[in-house]
Amino acid sequence: MLIYDDGIKLSAVLEVPEGHDGHRLVILLHGFTSAKDRPHNVRAANAMREAGFATLRFDLYGHGESGGEFRNHTLFKWISNTMAVIRWALEHGYDDLYLSGHSQGGLVAALVAGMEADRIHGLILRAPAFTIPQGARDGTMIGGSFDPDHIPDEVDVIKGLKLSGDYLRVAQTIHPEDAVRRYRGPVLILHGEDDDTIPLEDSVKFSADYACCDLVMIPGETHHFYHRPDQMEKIIREWLDDLQIPGSVR
Repeated sequence: MLIYDDGIKLSAVLEVPEGHDGHRLVILLHGFTSAKDRPHNVRAANAMREAGFATLRFDLYGHGESGGEFRNHTLFKWISNTMAVIRWALEHGYDDLYLSGHSQGGLVAALVAGMEADRIHGLILRAPAFTIPQGARDGTMIGGSFDPDHIPDEVDVIKGLKLSGDYLRVAQTIHPEDAVRRYRGPVLILHGEDDDTIPLEDSVKFSADYACCDLVMIPGETHHFYHRPDQMEKIIREWLDDLQIPGSVR
């Protein structure tokens, strides 16, 4: 199915478990250069449906089957995409909303939760890339470097891809700690102890700033949760199950 954000088509997959109440929905955001159908995203969504939640996975601007060019995507555009999907969900009766994101999608989920704290009832972040904005201010990007005071029109990134300098200009203005402090709902952060892409220390730091956060570090796991996906699924499923127990924190 397609959801539109200011004329940009967003390719999405809505999956509803049997016996669903018509209200509980987790919206899933993939990461940088990724897509909604990558195995670790699909497996995370499967665990959420096993806990009784409908799931909506979608491709963000410039990725997968959605519109826009990869070169031109920015965090602002991903934030706008996510807010458009939230509006779609509310219009279709899903008013018990959760956000989940991996890597750059985890950063965007955290930012949007801070903006829409009254609508988002929980966050599940997997290896969230809280490091991106500070890296843009420091002049680092995916292992490369640049002058943060004189941003080039284009930068090379992984897999032979290129990004507009606007990506970096936008990222420099973002301070995720502000969104973290605004969000008061329950948060689950999962991070592989062997992640060589996003520093584990960032998840430790930001988890302490959330009002209500469970941080789970998975031994032997890397950035894309390929090594111990069963453990990732179990953690997500049990965390969501606990939220539905009467008297649990919401």
